[in-house]
Amino acid sequence: MAAADPSASARARRLALFALVAAAVVALDQLSKAAARAALVPGEPVTLIPGVMDLSLVYNTGAAFSLGEGGGPVFVLLAAAILVAGAVVAWRRADVPLPLVLTVAAVAGGGAGNAIDRVALGAVTDFFKTTFVDFAVFNVADIFVTCGVVLAVVLYWRWDLARERA
Repeated sequence: MAAADPSASARARRLALFALVAAAVVALDQLSKAAARAALVPGEPVTLIPGVMDLSLVYNTGAAFSLGEGGGPVFVLLAAAILVAGAVVAWRRADVPLPLVLTVAAVAGGGAGNAIDRVALGAVTDFFKTTFVDFAVFNVADIFVTCGVVLAVVLYWRWDLARERA
């Protein structure tokens, strides 16, 4: 019965964990971007792992991996919506597994980290550049958003299958 009608303290813990994960992702993202802006010069890549990855400072006005060029305000609103929706789910939906809630928090934190750049700088700071394959330059937030969405889909699928069987 506790899952259907969770106590206020249990809901508060879930919401606090959601906020903690999202805030940690934002902090990691913003610290890494600040370090990249301080240490790197656009157009002058630095080898991080020879033959695998360089650090190369670029400013991206699109979404993850340079898609959606010029859609900054839409991406800021989308990040805010994901953050709010995730917090509401963390608070109200005790039936949603905590790993799924925390994965959504990581996605929301990544979106918020990129939204901060869009609002403060007018573009997202990207700096990881693969050298073994031609791929878009990306950042820590992009990693959390991309990997988090994939993991969230898998976790949701498993949860949904378990609910159907129950």
